Amino acid sequence: MGELFQRGIVDAQRLPLFAFFVALIVAFVFTRINVRLIRAETRWWFKNVNVGDMHIHHVVFGVVLMLLGGVSSLIVSGVSVGWHAVTAAIFGVGSALVLDEFALILHLRDVYWAEEGRTSVDAVFVAIAATGLLLLGRRPLDWTGLDGIPTGTGFLILNLVFAVITLLKGKIWSGLLGLFVPVFGYVGAVRLARPGSPWARWFYAGRDRKMARALRREERWRRPVIRVKIAVQEFVSGRHDLPR
Repeated sequence: MGELFQRGIVDAQRLPLFAFFVALIVAFVFTRINVRLIRAETRWWFKNVNVGDMHIHHVVFGVVLMLLGGVSSLIVSGVSVGWHAVTAAIFGVGSALVLDEFALILHLRDVYWAEEGRTSVDAVFVAIAATGLLLLGRRPLDWTGLDGIPTGTGFLILNLVFAVITLLKGKIWSGLLGLFVPVFGYVGAVRLARPGSPWARWFYAGRDRKMARALRREERWRRPVIRVKIAVQEFVSGRHDLPR
């Protein structure tokens, strides 16, 4: 295991990225444990941070840590790999705190425990997935042939086009994965769009048969997947549709 870590992380110069990845996951899990215990009004646990009548959201601390970690990383990146990893970890903690309240930033109101609050969990999952793919050596829009040589900028543009089409069709995960693993973008782009997506509004209007097929596919295949995703989210982060 140590040799694998040395070869795959340290020798590949991915130690700062690994530190960011671990810090992001650990900080997110701890943050969710913290807010769930606060929500349950556990006597022996921390309380919300308030200054007078003003509640200080943890996104504020996240922004500060991201600035601290980011600026420090610019200073030490060429000096010490160890310190670069430390600053990357600080940046990871800050990123977790910010992304955990991504829905608040998006809606400009406190929707942490509302249905809209699940957007924050999605944002964290996306960040973890993208960082994990980077750790595995994947690169956005990269296309490598069997001989290990990139096949040209044409494929980069092609991959980007298919990924954008997939995103416009409402397939967020397939589109994002398509940036790293092009086949996801290709499959997502050629299949039917989700009924509420921009693509469906632009191209399915007045085409009842195509919209009906999209609705049937959404109900048959997409809904069960969404229920599983929500179950995972609630296991990790708690219920978002319960009254405070």
